[in-house]
Amino acid sequence: MRTLLTGAVIAGVFVLGAIVSFFWTPHDVEAINIAAKLLTPGDGYWFGTDHFGRDIFSMILVGARVSIAVAIVAVGIGMGIGIPLGLTAAARKGSLLDEVIMRGNDLIFAFPALLIAIMITAVFGPSAVNAIIAIGIFNIPVFARLVRGAALGLWTRDFILSARVSGKGAVRISLEHILPNLMSLLIVQGTIQFSLGILAEAGLSYVGLGVQPPTPSWGRMLAESQTMISFAPHLALFPGMAIVLTVLGLNLMGDGLRDILDPRIRRVRA
Repeated sequence: MRTLLTGAVIAGVFVLGAIVSFFWTPHDVEAINIAAKLLTPGDGYWFGTDHFGRDIFSMILVGARVSIAVAIVAVGIGMGIGIPLGLTAAARKGSLLDEVIMRGNDLIFAFPALLIAIMITAVFGPSAVNAIIAIGIFNIPVFARLVRGAALGLWTRDFILSARVSGKGAVRISLEHILPNLMSLLIVQGTIQFSLGILAEAGLSYVGLGVQPPTPSWGRMLAESQTMISFAPHLALFPGMAIVLTVLGLNLMGDGLRDILDPRIRRVRA
């Protein structure tokens, strides 16, 4: 429980900052003020300013909004497509459909999110939408394989056999009996993939394939700071810490949820 609360507090701070950024930021994140460029943290600019005189704290807040939104939608795509595929593959174990679904997942796994983003960008150009699509596609086999593996074990259970004897079809059994028993597993995995989605968005933005200027992004802030880190380390410190702390908080939440929702761990600790 302590791990879950610690993670929730850390992640909650950044979620709150993202929500607040819709209504208020200390300074306009798109306003250029060359006279105030590269100021160190202090009065008026809590985290200092960048080489364009933009307030880094305001950019961190807006960047949190961007990273969280991209990760949520991307994980939603992965779950929305991966879960039905996994349930279908488990229900049709050993069939041609099962083989096609799993070999398709293997094919996607062969291409990391960055490579998928490069291919999409080559056709449609870099943007936040294309980053979401790339991360979402990469998440599909993660959930499909997870659901199939867990569902296969459930299909041999007595309560599933009873449902089949009562005349329920595979689709109804999957929705009414299999999926509810997988929810705790999906919640934990969703939290983990959410943190990985934030990392992936930062990585794509770092190489110029994610969110485009003038919208702030933690990854692009790191990329822009690398040539000035020797005399303005705060440019890299604050977006880097934002990424680290957000991912740490979400991972702690995932570990805490696993400890609470997994009955095997509860029994061991009891």
